[in-house]
Parts: sequence; structure tokens; C-alpha cells
Amino acid sequence: MSRIASAALAALVLQSAWAPGVAAQLPSDSVLHALARERVESGRSAGVVVAVLDADGSRRFAGFNHHTHGEGSFDEHTLFEIGSITKAFTGALLAEMASRGDLALDDPVEALLPGGVTVPSDGERRITLEDLATHTSGLPRIPSNMRPASFLNPYVDYSVEQLYEFLGSHELRRGVGEAYEYSNLGFGLLGHALALRAGASYEDLLRERILGPLGMDDTGITLSDDGRARLAPGHNARGDTVPNWDLPTLAGAGALRSTAADMLRFLAAHLRGDDGIGARIVTATQARRAAGSANMDIGLGWHILRRPDRTLVWHNGGTGGYRTFAGFDAGRGIAVVVLTNSAVSADDIGFHLLDPSMSLTAP
Repeated sequence: MSRIASAALAALVLQSAWAPGVAAQLPSDSVLHALARERVESGRSAGVVVAVLDADGSRRFAGFNHHTHGEGSFDEHTLFEIGSITKAFTGALLAEMASRGDLALDDPVEALLPGGVTVPSDGERRITLEDLATHTSGLPRIPSNMRPASFLNPYVDYSVEQLYEFLGSHELRRGVGEAYEYSNLGFGLLGHALALRAGASYEDLLRERILGPLGMDDTGITLSDDGRARLAPGHNARGDTVPNWDLPTLAGAGALRSTAADMLRFLAAHLRGDDGIGARIVTATQARRAAGSANMDIGLGWHILRRPDRTLVWHNGGTGGYRTFAGFDAGRGIAVVVLTNSAVSADDIGFHLLDPSMSLTAP
């Protein structure tokens, strides 16, 4: 199918799917498959999995992969790097630990670090856990002493010692809590601090508090042999296969791998929010600070987009060979996950499925 024909097919199917009277429903399986197929055949992705959680609790998946050109060749059990969606897990972990009384959101992060490690401050105003979780700490996107041996895996050789060295010498460019400034460093520091407080690795702590209780057996950092076999190979924007990323020190910013099935379990817990783990993490989705625009706020990791007739909670992710999206509309009880193994954004699919007034991008 040509790129033009493929795009036209997807557009026509979507137009009928959002007819009056059914706008509150997520599209049919045929629409989901058309979306996944178009992204691959238009050359924008090597493979895609689109997953939706309907208001009635049903879960549906559509996959397409250019290696086999078969719908379903990628499925709900295919593993992808989810990049910065990891931050939503770190935010959930912070909410869970706060709900148990293990810590408080206004605790200074310095109090969780080893003695002698200093963190930059704004006079008497110290950087708190909530500042880190809302990207308002004043810390930059990445530390200035990060000099990777290879940009194909840029975080792999950044050490804890380098992190502490940076924190001890850095002067903030803006006041703590003053403004939203997206920071991989800040979330990496948050995940590191939470792990230290619990006396466990970030991955083990996340598995104990979030992944295990939710039955997310396919989500983590360390890959089993079976997981490695199911990991979709990443591709850059030109379509070349690229190495996977490793973030040993800043894991809380983007180290996780997951599947569409597991991601829907995570989103469903936020939508329920009234039982066990869901009740402890749902506070992560409450708006706490402005996030750089009049209609965007941020909770603990999650971004909160206010639309004219709905509110969307979302995060996206990107590593060297993957682009991902996760979001939900609590008012309608629906959720969407889009996982790709290419460095070309697929956010538009996720937003469009949650709110059809938000357009798909052209090839």
C-alpha cells in the first residue's frame, strides 16, 4: 500500500469512527489496526503497538511490524524501552512511599542522600522531593559534567560519583519552585534518593511497591532471556538499528522497558484509584504546579492537559530508538498506550484517540 493510500485509509476510517453519537467511545479494532499499519507503511516507524482500555474495562491491542508486514506481528507482549514514561513510575513510587509515611513530599532531597553530599539551594529554600517530581527544582535538563563516551548510549557511563560532584558544585540558574523546567537530572536524582531511603536498588524498590502488586511482570530494567527475545530492536529516524540505552545512575528518569499489556495495567490502577495500590498512587495525578503553559499542569511526574471538554493525564518517552506515549481520561474512564521502536514521535496517535479534536500528523 502506498504512503498516500495508507494515510487516506486511516483518515477515512477515523472519520467514520468519530461519528456523532459514538464520540465518547474509543475506535474500533479496524481503526486501531489502520493507525498502526499507516505508521509503518508511511515509513515513520519500524513497528507500532496501539493499546486501549475502554470504559467497560476491556483491553484491545493492535500491532504492526515492517519486518513481517503482518498485523499482530508486534503484540501486547512485545517489549519496548519506554524512556521518560519511567518518570510517571518514579512519581507513583514517591506517592506510594508518602502514603505509607516513609517520607514527606516536602522533605529536602539532601536529607535522603549520604552525609557530606550537598545539593544546590536557593538561600534557605532547599530542593524538595516535590520540586524534583514537578520539574521545578531549578536543576538543568542534564548535568554539565555528563560527557558520554558514545552518544548511542549516553547515560551508561554516568556514575553516582559524577552525580554527587555535579550537585556539590552547581549553582542554580533559577529559584527553587520558581518555574517549570523539564529535568532528566532531577528525576534521576529523585529515583536515586527514593532507592537510598528504602535501602534497595531503584528497580527492586519499584518491583516491590508498584510492579509486583500490579502484576507487571514484564516491566523492569534487567531483561531475562525471554524478555530480550521479545524486545523490539530500536531504530533512529533514518531507520537504522541503534543500541539500547542504559541509565544505571539516573534510572528514575528513563530506564524502564515494558509492554502494552503491562502499561494498561499501570494506567488502569490510576483510573480505579480506590483499591490498594491504586489508592496510594492516584495522588500522583493531582495537579500541583503549572507546567509551562496556561492549560498544562503537572502532578508527580504526570502532565495534566486541560482541554475544553476533558482533562488528559499523560506522559511520553523517547530514547535513541523508541518513542512512546501513555495517557488517560479519568472522566471517561479510558486509557491509551502507543509504543514504537523508532525515534519518530507517535504522540499524535495517543492524543487523537483520547480527544479526536486533536489532529493526527501527516506523513
